[in-house]
Amino acid sequence: MIGVGKVKQYTNVLDKPLSKGKQEVSLSAFAFLFSELVQYNQTQVDNIAELERRLEDAGYGVGVRVLELLCHRDKGNRRETRLLGILSFVHSTVWKVLFGKVADSLEKGTEHEDEYMISEKELLVNRFISIPKDMGTFNCGAFVAGIVRGVLDSAGFPATVSAHFVPMEGQQRPRTTILIKFAEEVLTREARLG
Repeated sequence: MIGVGKVKQYTNVLDKPLSKGKQEVSLSAFAFLFSELVQYNQTQVDNIAELERRLEDAGYGVGVRVLELLCHRDKGNRRETRLLGILSFVHSTVWKVLFGKVADSLEKGTEHEDEYMISEKELLVNRFISIPKDMGTFNCGAFVAGIVRGVLDSAGFPATVSAHFVPMEGQQRPRTTILIKFAEEVLTREARLG
């Protein structure tokens, strides 16, 4: 029974194995880091559209990496090849990994065949943000739109993605809708696949 119950002593902190603890980031740490990202980009631009574009670009890089991670970890390096499959993947799996829950809704646009919308009552990146009157319709959801665009582009579904506020009756804050407009080539491929 030699060595049973004995804790291995490491001489160097770098030799210790990484813990498999909770895989979550503190909400306050995320809010602080995201606030710094917004403030830094705000000092670098002249207008709101440019600020939203910079946030979207920052989110794009996150989306590319999230897709790689999830495909490797959960899907055995396989990716979705169908339009509804990738939308469901973003709506459920990606959203759950990033925000801890599935998105509130995924809807198809009624006016255009190539439009889909992911709606969230209270998007995490907008939760702790107060927008000054002079910034008008600035939406930090542009960062999430960039993440969605990064996931879709990397999966082979090029699209333009934007974030919009949609007023809700009886609610003080509007909900955020991520509008996805797929490129024509995606719809052509989907029609060919049947």
